[in-house]
Amino acid sequence: MPRSKTPPAVSQNEADHPTSPIQHFAVEESLLLDSGASLGPWQIAYQTYGTLNADKSNAILICHALTGDQHVANANPVTGKSGWWTSMVGPGKSFDTDRFFIICANVLGGCMGTSGPANHDPLTGKAYAVDFPVVTIRDIVRAQARLVDRLGIDTLFCVAGGSMGGMQVLQWAATFPERVFAAMPLATGAKHSAQNIAFHEVGRQAVMADPDWRAGRYLAEGTRPEKGLAVARMAAHITYLSEPVLHRKFGRKLQDRTAPTFSFDADFEIESYLRYQGRSFVERFDANSYLYLTRAMDYFDLADDYGGSLAAAFKGTKTRFCVASFTSDWLFPTSDSRAIVHALNAAGASVSFVEIETDKGHDAFLLDEPVLFATSRGFIDAAARARGLKALDPKELDR
Repeated sequence: MPRSKTPPAVSQNEADHPTSPIQHFAVEESLLLDSGASLGPWQIAYQTYGTLNADKSNAILICHALTGDQHVANANPVTGKSGWWTSMVGPGKSFDTDRFFIICANVLGGCMGTSGPANHDPLTGKAYAVDFPVVTIRDIVRAQARLVDRLGIDTLFCVAGGSMGGMQVLQWAATFPERVFAAMPLATGAKHSAQNIAFHEVGRQAVMADPDWRAGRYLAEGTRPEKGLAVARMAAHITYLSEPVLHRKFGRKLQDRTAPTFSFDADFEIESYLRYQGRSFVERFDANSYLYLTRAMDYFDLADDYGGSLAAAFKGTKTRFCVASFTSDWLFPTSDSRAIVHALNAAGASVSFVEIETDKGHDAFLLDEPVLFATSRGFIDAAARARGLKALDPKELDR
């Protein structure tokens, strides 16, 4: 497989010195993690869009998925591509930046500016690598809460996200119910299934089997486990799609040839597509971050933190919920969303639920899905009315 066109320094610069605002936290502001480790000093990188209103009541936190980042609605500084959720975030869209103040932070353990294994430890000057403590979804949410505090925001109008982002939404609602007015967990579950853990383990083993992984110390040794990470991405990407969409897009069509080559070249279009996905991924993502974040997802089991009762996680909550799933999502099937809805109903929460008919698979929450757009816009509008949010004064928009 060809080597990445992006030198290691590009990703490293984004990890330590991102092209995003950063909040720094000193040693005395250390983050106590679920593992028992204390992380400090540490930093969190984020993007904001829109204007925070006078009483700071219009803030929406967007939580990104496993391979996402804080660049939800602006060009990614590494790839140059548009933000990953421009279909939902922007003027006049579901998360209307003319009306709301949008925050999106790179997750703890990530590689785009928030402290993670790709960062240099400010106390030693060396890359953390696998010395970075293992993190959980709850740790990620704790870090986000510190950011929200720094921004002077007491209560978030809404927290929204899909997949791993949806896990963060659920964790926010359980850990800080008084700080979340509305929540939108999309294409997610309250725990990671054995099947999903298995897929992640295949990916991690692919990374660690690459000789260039160097026991996780590849940055110090000037290498990158590109082949292993690319294979991990290829395997994971299959889980984000569905068989119908794979058949519709690729079927058994050959790639730039009229007959099989009787070799192990990429004869089929689907093979070429997956190899492209693998190559492009290693240009923008750190291999160790992939290990850490997949492990964070694996450890997620919200009910386990409440004596095995998911309903207990939401007992007495006043947060409004909108839960959405997709019919062809086999990574987080509708049954996962129904379990969340049943728990919320048992807890007496205000919850709406929609199962969206689509053949686009798990990635549907990132794609052009009119029903999702209409559902999210309706939910946000209703929640805004319930909270008494008005349109921003033109003078605020000019600030």
